[in-house]
Amino acid sequence: MISSCVKRIKKIFYKIWNKAEKVKIIRYLGKAVYIFFKQGPKSFYLSAKRKCHLNKPDCSFFINEKRRKAETEHKFDKNPKISVVVPLYNTPIKYLNEMIASVEDQTYKNWELCLADGSDSAHQDVEETVLKLQKKDNRIIYKKLDKNLGISKNTNACIEIATGEYISLFDHDDLLHPSALFNVVKAINEENGDFIYTDEVTFLDDNLNNLVNYHFKSDFAPDTLRSYNYICHLTTFKKSLLEKTGLFREECDGSQDYDLILRLTEQAENIVHIPEILYFWRGHKNSTAQDINSKPYIMAAAHKALEDHLERIGIKGKVEDSRYCSAYRIKYDIVGEPLVSILIANKDQKKTLEVCINSIYEKTTYKNFEIIIIENNSTKQETFDYYEELKAKYENLKVVCWEDKFNYSAINNFGFKFAKGEFALLLNNDVEVISPDWIQEMLMFAQRSDVGAVGAMLYYPDDTIQHAGVIVGLGGVAGHAHKNLKRGELGYMVRASIQQNFSAVTFACVMIPSKVFNEVNGLDEKFQVAFNDVDMCMRIREKGYLIVFTPYAELYHHESKSRGTEDTPEKVKRFNSEINRFKERWKAQLEKGDPYYNPHLTLNYEDFSFKNE
Repeated sequence: MISSCVKRIKKIFYKIWNKAEKVKIIRYLGKAVYIFFKQGPKSFYLSAKRKCHLNKPDCSFFINEKRRKAETEHKFDKNPKISVVVPLYNTPIKYLNEMIASVEDQTYKNWELCLADGSDSAHQDVEETVLKLQKKDNRIIYKKLDKNLGISKNTNACIEIATGEYISLFDHDDLLHPSALFNVVKAINEENGDFIYTDEVTFLDDNLNNLVNYHFKSDFAPDTLRSYNYICHLTTFKKSLLEKTGLFREECDGSQDYDLILRLTEQAENIVHIPEILYFWRGHKNSTAQDINSKPYIMAAAHKALEDHLERIGIKGKVEDSRYCSAYRIKYDIVGEPLVSILIANKDQKKTLEVCINSIYEKTTYKNFEIIIIENNSTKQETFDYYEELKAKYENLKVVCWEDKFNYSAINNFGFKFAKGEFALLLNNDVEVISPDWIQEMLMFAQRSDVGAVGAMLYYPDDTIQHAGVIVGLGGVAGHAHKNLKRGELGYMVRASIQQNFSAVTFACVMIPSKVFNEVNGLDEKFQVAFNDVDMCMRIREKGYLIVFTPYAELYHHESKSRGTEDTPEKVKRFNSEINRFKERWKAQLEKGDPYYNPHLTLNYEDFSFKNE
């Protein structure tokens, strides 16, 4: 056993040595030694395994003959023609041949490849190459343009010659997995998809074995999409949708795909995500797959696309850049100044509560709020003295008394009865406000008619993330996304830094419209301590509302990282019963998987590392 462990550690050491530049060796080794001695050999091995991506997913571009035969011979009820549209412009012949070959290699055969060529006179070999291939395969439809019309108009020219029922968008230097169109048609048949997208990966140095940036996406998430174009490739949609949305707009060149995706998803009835890597994005010097800074005009075009999107859907807001150069932040207009009721449960935690209350009154810029402290069987006189001090000092604060045994759900349901606000803000007594506009950052989402709950970014006192959204199924039941990541780090596909949708958020800090709170009958009081927040979020989602996480409402959560240990037989029994209750109630959802996560990502860690295939 020890020998096996040593061999594994040696393997990790050499992996780190080969991966790191010499100037980074000391930092790598220092961290490795710290983990090894503080957390043990097993933690060291697992940590290094994740960091070095020794468990990269199997995303081979190639398929075996058995799979090819099965897919080629498969009989669908619907066999729509897929028009793969590719605007050409001075395409390197090597890339052109590989791109076309990847379409011809599809296991699904009812397709056409629509090419509109805006190449200049110095690149006549593009036309010559396509015409030669066209003679061998009449599914290649080619149109030579008189001049380069720009990316949007060139793509529109492709669509104009397309005769298929569905359109697939494809770049002239990328590759389709052989099973890409097969899976798209499967989604059309099984889920009646009218807008379909897949996962994707970038390959470097023209080497399909050199894969980076595995983008395992969530199912459709409108707030995530408004933060950045996570849908991207491969995108397929019903051609008839274009009658409602219109074609590509040249004023959005640079983010023309983002603009069209926003418009299409506004109109689509069945948006289907295929959680498989079926698109291979070539990373090279001038590719945004490698560096979006190579094309800075993209961000301006994205602003235009988002601003127009907000206007179309009737929501007022301002589009700003996020901390990451291809991600965006929407500051929705707040209508009026509605009352927000802040509910804080407390039992004999005078100093802890004092930090919380002081941070609210000293830092909060939103003024129309009330605080309801729910006193829960305190015994210390200093606690009650502090209550009296607060009530004398603040007119918008009151204390109500819960006299039954501790039950987090029941206590907050009780406190909500005294709330006068249009919005309820449940807050733990051990949090401390960081961002002065934290209420506005949550309220701007909670005011939307499609949102049922809004969660905040919570940090441990050491400036690592405690909560950045909840993933259902993580750890067997539910867990926090990006937990323990350093403050300021972007996270997996920048997801620790953007406004986005999740299945749930923690109720250590959550804003819920009061009408939604009433609609779902509040928290389930059978969840006395654990998972009551996740359960309520799930029930909110059942009613058709979205759950939103915003990283811009920031607070410290002075919860110990070791907190939550069930150290008595009674606590263990209660905790296990709540686990079983949650698993029984949400069995189907747990089996299906969290729609805002991805089945290729681990359920054992909070870091979005890859699942062991």
